[in-house]
Amino acid sequence: MSTSTRQRNRGPAAAAANRAALLAAAKELFAEHGYNVPLSAVARAAGVGQAVLYRHFPRRMDLAMAVFEENFAHLEALAASPAPDAFEQLADQVIDFMLQSFGFVELIVGARAVLGDYDGEQRLRDLLAGPLQRARDSGRVSGHLTEEDVALGLRMIYGVAATARGDAERTAAVRRAQRIVTATWRP
Repeated sequence: MSTSTRQRNRGPAAAAANRAALLAAAKELFAEHGYNVPLSAVARAAGVGQAVLYRHFPRRMDLAMAVFEENFAHLEALAASPAPDAFEQLADQVIDFMLQSFGFVELIVGARAVLGDYDGEQRLRDLLAGPLQRARDSGRVSGHLTEEDVALGLRMIYGVAATARGDAERTAAVRRAQRIVTATWRP
């Protein structure tokens, strides 16, 4: 009988858990250190070898897009919420994601040119449609506010984030821009 504490390789049985661990590690490390964090650090933080990382995500962009999709799934859940302030929660979460992972957001924005079929902007507008309509119907926002208006406001806030000189200035400037932009959405 072996007394080794080394974990045995569970192979395909661990695939889903390994993928989840890689996504969690990547999300945290991208937020802390930016998109160019060494992939070996992601694998190490996830508790797997680099071969496992590359089996799940052959390219850095594949890993980044998978993290982005997890964030989008969270936004979809918020959009489906019947809460009266679902629209506001959704907009706040988009801005929070922007601040938490600014370098990562820059990557996704830049990926539009590389990924010809990237549909993130349209997906966001589609995601906003239901909660925005409910917010208009309840009088929480202007009846004339459109998905395109909201998307433009979010892009404006992103522009403020992109031109900030460091994280502290970025946070303060984005929050100020958020207050200014969302004030125009009110009735």
